[in-house]
Amino acid sequence: MRIVSWNVNGLRAAWGKRFREHLAALAPDVVLLQEVRATPAQLPSAPPEGWTAEWHPSERPGWSGVAAWSRLPVQRVGTGCGAPDPDGRVLAVRIAGLELVSVYAPSGSAGPESQARKDAFMAVFEPWATALARRDTPVLLAGDFNVVPTDDDVHDPRGNRGRSGLLPHERAWFSNLLAAGFVDLVRRARGPGKGPWTWWSNLGRARAEDRGWRIDHLLANAAFAERVTQVTVHREGGLDTSDHAPVSVDLTPERG
Repeated sequence: MRIVSWNVNGLRAAWGKRFREHLAALAPDVVLLQEVRATPAQLPSAPPEGWTAEWHPSERPGWSGVAAWSRLPVQRVGTGCGAPDPDGRVLAVRIAGLELVSVYAPSGSAGPESQARKDAFMAVFEPWATALARRDTPVLLAGDFNVVPTDDDVHDPRGNRGRSGLLPHERAWFSNLLAAGFVDLVRRARGPGKGPWTWWSNLGRARAEDRGWRIDHLLANAAFAERVTQVTVHREGGLDTSDHAPVSVDLTPERG
């Protein structure tokens, strides 16, 4: 079973930039989308034929939004973190005995007000997610967390010091999620060292010179992590569509 998480940076725009071709090449059973910025009615046809979908768009048109598409039956669990979620940032679904959560955290990069919104989101998200980490059933939090966990997760930590995403309290928040029992699947698969990046700025030569950040994460509780066989960041192809690379995780079949 393959699950893909992908910040598409606007699904309507992605539709015209080979999104469907890249999705077919990735061959997922489930795809968790972030920054959809659209409703189903605004798309030519979504999801592809044979898939089912759950949507959680933002109440603000053209803003944020998450979704879950699946080749398997989908049960909607809920939205938000036990609180109203008008921006469309958290969607939980149950698929094949797995609880999967598509997450799009605020960026905080636009200034003090946006950072305050991000801090408020993190404060609500942490205790809610901590409870999920302790479950016996497999749980995966997947998406754009807009946090660079360590200096190994950004190409130029000194030059980006003090920017949203690298702030000490944001990194402490991410560490708290790991301390609660979540496994950072990309880091576990990569091991120590720089990278892999999942986001590249559209400015300058960031892509050509591979100057990126790792802000798209797969956080698994113990029951999910023990079933993982492969984790991949798909830079090639995926960056034709978005400024974020899709990230995939492959699982063994359900036991029993």
